[in-house]
Amino acid sequence: MPDKKTVTIVQTSLVSHQHLNELFAKIIPEAEVHNIIDDSLLKEVSSRGSITPGIVNRLCKYFDAAASIGSDLILNQCSSVGEAAAIAAKTVGIPVLRVDEAMAEKAVELGKKIGVVATVASTVSPSCNLVRAKAEAVGKIVEIVPYLVDGAMHVLMKEGREKHNALVKRTVVECARDCDVVVLAQGSMVVLVPELTDITKPVLSSPELGVQKARTVLFGK
Repeated sequence: MPDKKTVTIVQTSLVSHQHLNELFAKIIPEAEVHNIIDDSLLKEVSSRGSITPGIVNRLCKYFDAAASIGSDLILNQCSSVGEAAAIAAKTVGIPVLRVDEAMAEKAVELGKKIGVVATVASTVSPSCNLVRAKAEAVGKIVEIVPYLVDGAMHVLMKEGREKHNALVKRTVVECARDCDVVVLAQGSMVVLVPELTDITKPVLSSPELGVQKARTVLFGK
């Protein structure tokens, strides 16, 4: 039995909270999981269009708090603040994993033309940048094509999940037609996966891949 490990998930909303904690219970049952949730982070990055010094400052404090309780790993849940998490990671002496890192690595492994589908504008740039960085790390030249499903969040709030999912699926189908692999930029988009079984190209979502990578970081397997 592996040694007990402690993980802190830093989240910007409750949308993925239950699913991520269930994945940890399934994939790393020997891990004790804590959660830090600050929905102001997502509101700020969405309104500003990019990370801010305030976002970086708060993440540094949350990462410090996670380290102070003896965490062996910090998982950053939100793609939109992923680049701020990379900065804050330099302030702590424990591993920090972005939930979408493993997905980006898998996308680079599977194709040369990679489509990144997002429903939140603030997610597009950091997600594309992460895929690009992973490609550069292995010396592979890739083409990254961003797809923003404009208005999807408005449809979700005003007209419901069914219409939202149909709207996003149309973009995923378009992306799959033109690209080798489809990346669902936000972890919350995992709810779409059961509706995408008819798409023949690989469609990648971050939560399960991210938790599997967390296990590798913690235990080496």
